[in-house]
Amino acid sequence: MIRAAIIGAAGYTGGELLRLLRYHPHVGEQHIVAVSTSHAGKHVSHAHPDLVDSSVVFVSEFAAADVVFLCVGHGKAAAWLAEHPLPVSTRVIDLSMDHRLDPAWMYGLPEANRSDIASATRVANPGCFATTIELALLPLRGMLEGNVYVTALTGSTGAGQAPSDTTHYSWRANNVSVYKAFDHQHLPEIAATVGYQNIVFVPMRGSWTRGILASTVVTLANPIDGLRARFNEVYADHPFTHVVEDLPDVKRVVGTNNCCIGMQQQGDQVLIVSVIDNLLKGASGQAVQNMNIMFGLDETSGLHLHPVAY
Repeated sequence: MIRAAIIGAAGYTGGELLRLLRYHPHVGEQHIVAVSTSHAGKHVSHAHPDLVDSSVVFVSEFAAADVVFLCVGHGKAAAWLAEHPLPVSTRVIDLSMDHRLDPAWMYGLPEANRSDIASATRVANPGCFATTIELALLPLRGMLEGNVYVTALTGSTGAGQAPSDTTHYSWRANNVSVYKAFDHQHLPEIAATVGYQNIVFVPMRGSWTRGILASTVVTLANPIDGLRARFNEVYADHPFTHVVEDLPDVKRVVGTNNCCIGMQQQGDQVLIVSVIDNLLKGASGQAVQNMNIMFGLDETSGLHLHPVAY
């Protein structure tokens, strides 16, 4: 069995990891160490009320683990590692953005880097917007020209658990707003992954809690006949990325580790719509997927989830 430590287990991504790992066939509750300095000594239900039937109690530190998930805020993961040197043999998966452009860390998008992830001990989990957009563009790598235009909407959990003016219910409900247009922090990792710089990205806040929809428009110099077939070929052996016949909606993926991609083509213009759950395929679910790959397990272990259809 795998002993897993979750650093920052009281937050949204830490809570999702608790929910996934407690039923993981190679982990289980008795092998989870939930680290939270603010909740140390308390039952996990103090932060995650739905886990009232869990046996896990938050602790302030951990002695050893086979895999460490860093679920702390951006800028804090690197600081935590500096204060807690880990053996090279300990696998580390960082859900923050601290190491996504660090050449000493493997970028953890399985659809792009699965074989390299398998031999890595340090993996930087991709951002949620980045995952959604990268999966929409990977099959077109080397074919893009001109500007790529992306508009993407995310639910409020994408902003993390700490409250702010723009996550307050009375402001967010029945509202949509643009933020960080043109210079969102995920742009550098997207450009590095798809090998293309001319991406015009307009992110938006939606009024729901979880789920991302990215609408991407690209210009292809030589329009492809059978574009969907190309996407199907690229993702044929990737169990969580699905090419669909329509333009997908968020509800079909929320609660799962899936990404659904649909497209529409008119002349040299191609619309690609991709959707994920920002806390699963965009964070904790993909982190478990990476853990599975790193330990040589079935990639889908512990991730047989289902959406809430209604």
